[in-house]
Amino acid sequence: MKPVKQLLSLAVMAATLSACVSAPPSKPSPAPIKPTAPVTTTPIEQTPVTAPAISLPPEAAPLTPVPIPPATVKTPSAAVDESQGRALLHQLLPANIKDRNGWRNDILSAFTGLKIPYEAQYFCAAIAIIEQESSWQADPGVPNLDKIVWKEIEKRAAKYHLPMLAVKTAFLKSSPDGRSYKKRIDALKTEKQMNDLFEDMAADAHALKLPLSLKNPIRTGGPMQVSVDFAEDHVRVWPYPYKPKGSIRSEVFTRRGGVYFGIAILLQYRTNYPQMIYRFADFNAGRYSSRNAAFQSAVGKLARQKMVLDGDLLRYESNETSTTQKQLMKLASRLEMSAAAIERDLKLEKTEGFSQTPLFKRVFEVASAQVGHALPHQVMPQIKLSSPKITRKLTTEWFAKRVDGRYQGCMARQVAGVR
Repeated sequence: MKPVKQLLSLAVMAATLSACVSAPPSKPSPAPIKPTAPVTTTPIEQTPVTAPAISLPPEAAPLTPVPIPPATVKTPSAAVDESQGRALLHQLLPANIKDRNGWRNDILSAFTGLKIPYEAQYFCAAIAIIEQESSWQADPGVPNLDKIVWKEIEKRAAKYHLPMLAVKTAFLKSSPDGRSYKKRIDALKTEKQMNDLFEDMAADAHALKLPLSLKNPIRTGGPMQVSVDFAEDHVRVWPYPYKPKGSIRSEVFTRRGGVYFGIAILLQYRTNYPQMIYRFADFNAGRYSSRNAAFQSAVGKLARQKMVLDGDLLRYESNETSTTQKQLMKLASRLEMSAAAIERDLKLEKTEGFSQTPLFKRVFEVASAQVGHALPHQVMPQIKLSSPKITRKLTTEWFAKRVDGRYQGCMARQVAGVR
């Protein structure tokens, strides 16, 4: 999904497998921000929906963690202690998952470490993502991973006029686990295996006579398909509750680490969304994407132009001005804002504070007056998902709705338990 820049003869694997583990379009990491006072978040809906088991890799923009407060719902109060939280979580977990107690303990430990309230809606949000992304597999498998890898290697090798025979011959070298690199590729079943392979490749780069060291291209993994970059950023601003057995990258591919960082991405930031489904969309498309898509929609109404509602207000991979910014510049006089002020506020698009900027408030004020009613501050991002692992036409909206179906099913278990 995200193109690699270069293929070096024997480094062709490193340049291609990134496509096998990639996610929806990435969003740049903003500068860390300091936590501020808590606000109330998402109420919940109760209508159960059925959803299929399909795994998709999300990628969310890392932000400085902010503990979320208890929600104003009728399910358990803010005073729930850890033992009560454990009992509630045990009630909410599906009955037939393998090592149910182990999952319960890792989820509860993540909530404790991240200071997220032990509430049904938050537990169910995490449960729904785990079900969607891995079907309760600590190290989720990728069907035909070896074939996907070799196909991509062949494609890249052809681009650089490298014969596959020469490439495969180079991979006959023994790796640290005793098998050749070729055999390890042929035997690939899971993302953790792929990550371990590339860690060994990077360490063995000199022996492979590569001109440069190999950087591990795998960016997501674990039972919640968490971003490695997010995890590495997160530990710099929030204490990791476990003693890592290796690198933070390696922790992502464990159950405890994958659950911990996945829950952090999903829940450890504040937003005023009226429904949890918009957090699920953000989990897939990047934090605040639903809010930013609503902003783009409001800009489109003001400009009477159809906008792409992807939640990206600026372009980061090129020097071109984004469509959103161009339209805002044309509307500057109506908004009574200078170009410099518009650009200043747009740079906060990946932060909670963007919704408090003069630009955000003015756009919604003028757009709501134009259409004659208040406009929503959250809209489902319209993003097509692309990856060698995806064989159907899927979108962020599809992902969010599937997860929301699982969430509603989990909440139904909570209601049933109260009766």
